[in-house]
Amino acid sequence: MSRDFQLRLAPELAASIEKIRQHLADSEGIDLRRVTAVKILRRSIDARHRNIFVNLAVRVWIDEEPQETDFEPVVYGDVSDKQSVVVVGAGPAGLFAALRLIELGLRPIVVERGKNVRERKLDIADISRTQSINPESNYSFGEGGAGAYSDGKLYTRSKKRGSVEKILRVFCQHGASTDILIDAHPHIGTDRLPAVIERMRQTIIDSGGEVHFQTLMTSFIITNGEVRGIVCRHLPSGEEKELLGNVILATGHSARDTYRYLHSANIAIEAKGIAVGVRLEHPSALIDRIQYHSREGRGRFLPAAEYSFVSQIEGRGVYSFCMCPGGVVIPAATDKEQVVVNGMSPSHRNTQWSNSGMVVELRTDDVEGDCPLRILRYQEDLERLCWQQANRRQTAPAQRMADFVNNRLSFNLPSTSYQPGLLSSPLHFWMHKPIASRLQQAFRQFGKQSHGFLTNEAVIIGVETRTSAPIRILRDAQTLQHVSLRGLYPCGEGAGYAGGIVSAAIDGERCAEQVANQ
Repeated sequence: MSRDFQLRLAPELAASIEKIRQHLADSEGIDLRRVTAVKILRRSIDARHRNIFVNLAVRVWIDEEPQETDFEPVVYGDVSDKQSVVVVGAGPAGLFAALRLIELGLRPIVVERGKNVRERKLDIADISRTQSINPESNYSFGEGGAGAYSDGKLYTRSKKRGSVEKILRVFCQHGASTDILIDAHPHIGTDRLPAVIERMRQTIIDSGGEVHFQTLMTSFIITNGEVRGIVCRHLPSGEEKELLGNVILATGHSARDTYRYLHSANIAIEAKGIAVGVRLEHPSALIDRIQYHSREGRGRFLPAAEYSFVSQIEGRGVYSFCMCPGGVVIPAATDKEQVVVNGMSPSHRNTQWSNSGMVVELRTDDVEGDCPLRILRYQEDLERLCWQQANRRQTAPAQRMADFVNNRLSFNLPSTSYQPGLLSSPLHFWMHKPIASRLQQAFRQFGKQSHGFLTNEAVIIGVETRTSAPIRILRDAQTLQHVSLRGLYPCGEGAGYAGGIVSAAIDGERCAEQVANQ
């Protein structure tokens, strides 16, 4: 038989299955000789008080061997002779749309403007080495999308739209650790996610689908108000071709040329609010000490500490975003004359820094005009201003945190994970005043909530602008088709309907299901 237990243990006990077994024997009177297996079902850390606990849900088998597996794999059949569907973009929305199409008996043709995940890695390395950006292969464009080399966090609140567990199981089926099925805040890690993505691509190909890299969609093929396919260009050769089928448009939040094409073609889009600010980097040991209420920090049995802050300042939300414990800050621009930063963490979260976006809510009525592209242009203006402050390089303008709050220039900067380098700059002076002022007030509040958080050991790095898409591509709430073009399914974060890897993947599956239902 099997029995489930809810346990609340000290970290050193929760770290060992044998110690968990012994605890069950002591607390529940279970004879250890009868216990055949113990499986952790859920795991979370409670760090709200000085004594840290790990909450566990465990299943114990007594007098019998477990028959269940960690997860039931999805079966992907042969769709080589089935109806084709074009999927534009190979980020999480596009990849999961393609995999779901195969499940439903349709043949995906995936086109991705960037390179495959391995070749893309070389272009990313060049950003720090040469201070230049490949506009088609960078931290946003390429196989895996913005998530592949920018973290791999899988936590989401979008549980009403689809099965989070299904998404996690598909990741595990393609090589992710089964720990993501257990942890409250699952995380694959930037070092491991590329191999998982490669296996997803191989599943698509082995099932009879197609994947085309360095292939840019330039326009839709439209007949009588219906999208029949796309025109695309192979970037190295310049060769153009047509691909026919319903279109799932999953380009990600940085495909600004796609947004401009939609606007010029009078395809219905609208401006969408975003959040902008900075990337804040602390020594990870300092965050560990603050969050775990201990001079010793996390010790041997706890992971690098996370934090989350939110406040309302002058009618706008100010909050931490994409927190990367034990991570690094990365250059996330997608074209020349831009400086944009983001964060990522390796699977072990073991660097000497921890960072997060610290951003201010920007609503559509905060930017004058009625053009659907006005929030996009606001992003571009702020990124260009940051690039100018950085002497027209990928070195990022930065300022010590307390100096920023007190309107002081930082005469030197702490060590950083940001490889292109930092340049001391008065962000309090040149950043847009509504953003800088709200950040300063929020930092004072956060410093009061967590003693030691507001410190000159931390550095703010400009600018964080790619928190979400500045555009929403309008679609019908039921069919998920575009409001005026049949056969077009705007999808994922780039269409304005998701935020993060898992929610984008869920939206990709939903769009695939709607294509199959038509």
